[in-house]
Amino acid sequence: MFSYVTLEQRVPQDHPARAIRGLVDRALQRMDGELSKLYSRSGRPSIAPERLLRAQLLMVLYSIRSERQLMEQLDYNLLFRWFVGLEMDDRVWDVTVFTKNRERLIAGEVSQQLLLAVLAEAHEQQLLSEEHFTVDGTLLQAWASRRSFKAKDDPPDRGTGARGRKLLRDTHESTTDREARLYRKSSSAAVTPSYLGHVITENRNGLIVAAMATQAGNAAERQAGLEMLKQVRRRAAITLGADKSYQEEGFVHALRQAAVVPHVAEYKPNAKWLNWLTEAERNGPGMALSQQKRKLVEQSFAWLKQDRLRQVKLRGLKRVDWVFRFAAAAHNLLRLSKLVAISAAA
Repeated sequence: MFSYVTLEQRVPQDHPARAIRGLVDRALQRMDGELSKLYSRSGRPSIAPERLLRAQLLMVLYSIRSERQLMEQLDYNLLFRWFVGLEMDDRVWDVTVFTKNRERLIAGEVSQQLLLAVLAEAHEQQLLSEEHFTVDGTLLQAWASRRSFKAKDDPPDRGTGARGRKLLRDTHESTTDREARLYRKSSSAAVTPSYLGHVITENRNGLIVAAMATQAGNAAERQAGLEMLKQVRRRAAITLGADKSYQEEGFVHALRQAAVVPHVAEYKPNAKWLNWLTEAERNGPGMALSQQKRKLVEQSFAWLKQDRLRQVKLRGLKRVDWVFRFAAAAHNLLRLSKLVAISAAA
């Protein structure tokens, strides 16, 4: 018996995955030079990096819990086969081979390249703001437990706290994930082994223009915010909205030096928590609008943490940073597919 219906014909023309795959195709074309470096010049043929990326995107977009479950679904799910580029008769990869090949993507920092390629598409579609942005951070629970934290064999003589005071991070570390830290973002929350994820979104459509993960810490959000600003495609002067955790003298001063107008939420006047904005910044015409647009960054966090990033399943800062940037790129692809459709219908 023969089948005359191809995979292409089996996927409905109005399926949302079609718009996303078209965006992925154009992003991969922009990344062609970098991806070609990931191909091995010796040994047996490995999984093509393009297919690796498509399969990893499926895990994020469809909340697939593990690589083993992904391989199982690729075996019988025709939509997944079409998205990745496998024919109906092609064998699915072994899960161990797939996981080992994923390390090539991490080593090549492909997630950052994918994020930039997707942003280039958004820029061509004139869907990005280059003037008004928002920064924020969120807690990422590490793949470790509190009971895994043990005293270090050789703690430092001087700690990382104020005036050299030793903190818990100086004297204890997790035997499961040595770069995870015990942290909580509020006094009412439980202390958990954590990392912090940070993003900068543009205020027009809520697209993520920069993302990174860091070790958890009280100053990590502000340090990451300044670092991500260097990656943002911007005009000479821009605005940056933020919540009260960014209301700190050094951070506000650094923004002014970088020609960024700080639109940072303020504390109610008190002796303990000081505000560092000038009257012109506080009463400027864009301050209220920037604070209103802050909800867009919370929407991106809600999508990112709905499943896979609530607790990251990779260990080590480099891997956590990679998967966080990759999820940010997937968020932009999903958001962009809807925005392009709206623009086309207008």
